[in-house]
Amino acid sequence: MPRRQSSQWEFDNLFASEGKEIPEKPKKASQPVQPEKPTVLTVGDLTREIRNLLEGGFRSIYVSGEISNFRAQSSGHCYFTLKDGDAQLSCVLFRGERVSHREQLQQGVKLVLKGDISVYMPRGQYQLIVRGIELDGVGALQLAFEKLKKKLKEEGFFDAERKRLLPKYPSRIGVVTSSSGAAVRDVAHVLGRRHPGLKLVIASCRVQGQGAAQEIASAIDLLNEWHVGNHESSQLDLILVTRGGGSLEDLWAFNEEVVARALAASALPVISAVGHEIDFTISDFVADARAATPSAAAELISEGAMAASQFLVEVHDRMTGALQSFCAQAMIHLEQVGRRLDYLHPRRVTERHAQHLDDLHDRLNRAASHQLYLLKERLQQNKGLMRTLHPDRQLAEQAGQFARIQRQFLAAVTTGVAQNQHHLKQVSAELKLLGPVQVLSRGYSISQAVETGEIIKSDEDLKTNDLVKTHVFKGDFLSRVERRPSS
Repeated sequence: MPRRQSSQWEFDNLFASEGKEIPEKPKKASQPVQPEKPTVLTVGDLTREIRNLLEGGFRSIYVSGEISNFRAQSSGHCYFTLKDGDAQLSCVLFRGERVSHREQLQQGVKLVLKGDISVYMPRGQYQLIVRGIELDGVGALQLAFEKLKKKLKEEGFFDAERKRLLPKYPSRIGVVTSSSGAAVRDVAHVLGRRHPGLKLVIASCRVQGQGAAQEIASAIDLLNEWHVGNHESSQLDLILVTRGGGSLEDLWAFNEEVVARALAASALPVISAVGHEIDFTISDFVADARAATPSAAAELISEGAMAASQFLVEVHDRMTGALQSFCAQAMIHLEQVGRRLDYLHPRRVTERHAQHLDDLHDRLNRAASHQLYLLKERLQQNKGLMRTLHPDRQLAEQAGQFARIQRQFLAAVTTGVAQNQHHLKQVSAELKLLGPVQVLSRGYSISQAVETGEIIKSDEDLKTNDLVKTHVFKGDFLSRVERRPSS
C-alpha cells in the first residue's frame, strides 16, 4: 500500500482548480519515467477533508425554512430537519447552546436559523449546528400575537364578566370596514334579506397595511362619538368590526394593541367578524361577540328580528285560525239565540195562543152542534113519545125542561168562551211582562262575562279583575270586578 501523503497534498490532488500545476516528484535522469500512481484515501480521510472544507467555508450562516421531524432527546439535545420546496437540511441544537425562541422549535413553524455547517463523521452527513433562532415572517407575527394575547388576558380584556349582551332588535348599527371591500357588501346583502329595516352607518377605513390599525381604532371611536352626540332616535345599538379573509399579514391590523383597547373602551357592544372560520384575531377575543365571517355576523345581528318575524307569522296564523273558529261558533250560537228569541217573541206566542183559541172555538162549535143535534134527536123522540102518550102536562114539562137545558147550554157555552178569552188575555199580558225587553225596561239588566260569553247568574261566576258586559234597556256597558261582596 503506498505511503499516505499529507492532507494538503491529497486536497490539491482531489480539488485542484483549473490551470493549477500539480507538483511532480523530481526525476532522475538516469532512470526511466514511471507513471504517477493515484492517491488512495480512506472514507474517514475523505469525510474529514470535506468537513474541514465545509466547516471552514460555512460559518455563522443564516438559513430559512420550515421545521419538520422535530425530536427532543432526553439528553436535552434537539434534532430536526429544516426544509423548503427544494431541499432539506439536518439540524442540531445542543442543550448547552443559549438561544432565544427555543420554544418556537415546533413542527411546521417557519424560522431563520443561524449556525455553522458541520459534518457528522459516523454517517458522513453534513448538518447545521444551530447557534441562534430568529422568527421568519409569519413566525414573528405569531409570537407577537401570543405576547399581546397574554398581556391583554392578564389585564382582563378577555374576561367573560366584561362581555356585554347584544341587543336582540337593533335598529341602527355602525360598521367599521373598508367601504370598497366585499365584507360590507356581504353584510348589507344578508341584512337586507333578513332585517330590511336595519340602518347601517359605515365608518370607512383601511383594513390592512401601514396605519390601518390606527384608522380602525379611530373609526371605532368615531362611531361611539356619533352615538353619544345624536338624538336617541339616531343612536347606534352596536358596532360591527369586519373584513374578509386573507393571510396573517393581511389581518394583522386587527391584532394591534390600539385596536384591542379601542374595542374594550367602546360604550357600545362590539361584534368582531374578521377573516374566515379558521382565522382568529385579538379583536375576536376582546369584542363582546365573534362571528366567523361577515355574513355570519349579519346573521347573528338579525337573529332576533328573524325569530320575531317568524313568531309574528305563527301568532298571526294562530290568531286567524282562532278568530275564524270563534266567528263560526258565534254564528252558530247567534242563529240558535235568534231562533230561540223568535220562538219566544210575544207576537209568536200570541199567534200560537190565537191558533189554540181558534181550535178551542172550533171544538166548542162542533160540540155545541153535536149537542144540539142530540137534543133535536131527543126532542124528536120525545115528540114521538108525546104523540104516542099525548099528555099535555108532560109536553109542557118537557118543553120547559128543554128551554131550561137550552139556556144552561147557551150560558155554559158563552161562559166558556168568555173564560178562554180572558185566559188568553192574561197569558198574553204575562208573556209581555216576562219578555226580555219588558224585563229590561223595568230597570233589570243582563250581565255577561266578556272572556267566556256566559250569562252571569251568581257572584261565584266572577273573579277579581274579570271584565263584564252588562245589557240594559237602552244599550250596554263594560265594567271590571274589583272584589266580590263575599270575599
